[in-house]
Amino acid sequence: MLRVGNLQRSIDFYTQVLGMKLLRTSENPDYKYSLAFVGYGSNPDHAEIELTYNWGVESYDMGSAFGHLALAVPDCLRACEQIRAAGGQVTREAGPVKGGSTVIAFVTDPDGFKIELIERADQASGAGLR
Repeated sequence: MLRVGNLQRSIDFYTQVLGMKLLRTSENPDYKYSLAFVGYGSNPDHAEIELTYNWGVESYDMGSAFGHLALAVPDCLRACEQIRAAGGQVTREAGPVKGGSTVIAFVTDPDGFKIELIERADQASGAGLR
């Protein structure tokens, strides 16, 4: 679950920039929050990200415990190009990880959460960034 400062902005990023689908939403007026679930498919076959908007809270301290999310992609360079073309922010260009040969890149969502793209030749071509 990621707490976000603007639910629609986050939905737009994950669907339009990263190519996920908006799977479902819900509102809880009694406790003043809204939820949106995004992913490349639904559980249990695919992981989902829960986006939580607490009404009236537009930003959060990031803290030091959370590092980043990670997504496997078949081609990091191409994924970065697609993300940039869709208005996303690439914060580390595609290239080998320090001390290894795996190609990675990083992007940042509108709330500052980091997302690592990991190039995997065996990545299924059915969903996500290609």
